[in-house]
Amino acid sequence: MGTPDFAVSTLKKLMGSDHEIVAVFTQPDKPVGRKQLFKPPSVKVKALEGGLNVYQPDSLRDEETKKLLSSLDVDVIVVVAYGKILPKEVLDIPKYGCINVHGSLLPKYRGASPIQTSILNGDKVTGVTTMYMSEGLDTGDIIDKAQIEIGDNETASELFARLAPIGAELLCETLNKIETKTIKRTVQDDKLASYAPILTKQMAKIDFLDSAFNVHKKICGLSEWPCAYCYLKGKKLKVYHSCLADGFSGKPGELLDDRRMIIGCCDKAVEFMEIQLEGKKRVAARDFLNGNQIKKGDILE
Repeated sequence: MGTPDFAVSTLKKLMGSDHEIVAVFTQPDKPVGRKQLFKPPSVKVKALEGGLNVYQPDSLRDEETKKLLSSLDVDVIVVVAYGKILPKEVLDIPKYGCINVHGSLLPKYRGASPIQTSILNGDKVTGVTTMYMSEGLDTGDIIDKAQIEIGDNETASELFARLAPIGAELLCETLNKIETKTIKRTVQDDKLASYAPILTKQMAKIDFLDSAFNVHKKICGLSEWPCAYCYLKGKKLKVYHSCLADGFSGKPGELLDDRRMIIGCCDKAVEFMEIQLEGKKRVAARDFLNGNQIKKGDILE
């Protein structure tokens, strides 16, 4: 059970293993873009390429879906960024339980956005956890973990791409332990738990009164979606990549250089590396400065 690109790595790994994939469950196709054309989830595309049975129920709570799952007679359900809550009746179906691949080192960052939140909070390390699923929000017993360092300028999309294959490898190790009956369960310490909220567009507005570090991490953590933004001469400016600009300081929101897009914050400065002005193409910030009427001393809001 999975939906976005992050889940495809695990599906591919399972498709190349000795495990039999009885079925793939994913979210329904959704309309995207200005023309609202229906687009299938990445997991569906990959599953169909492999000739697998694909199901896209609107809910896992209706009796028809529960009967379908029961009839498949599965040993394990693997869940990776599926996007739907599994009710207890579904959790109880597989012989050896439901295993979740979660993009954090649980119990840290239970919830919807663990990878983005690790960057937003300026963490140095993160990882992937496999766990038994329970009725709570990512509260089940931990099975395995894998830890990696987060790059200083690493974006959420880049971190997703690095964690996905690690999660796939970890999941296969977990399944092998289930098969060989060597699995060990660790109960989560709720006192150490923290939560990663659902991301919203309201989170994405840059506040130059904040520290340069926090502004930079917001840009990194919200890359691609919802994408951090500010305003330049009344037009929305999306920022996809940035870095800290050592040796610069100025008024919050002030452009501090004619050749580089270095912006003052409450303490130091941040440099925009890749941007997109409303109505324009996504470009390198230096190229943008060469082709637009913006100069040192201008203020971004």
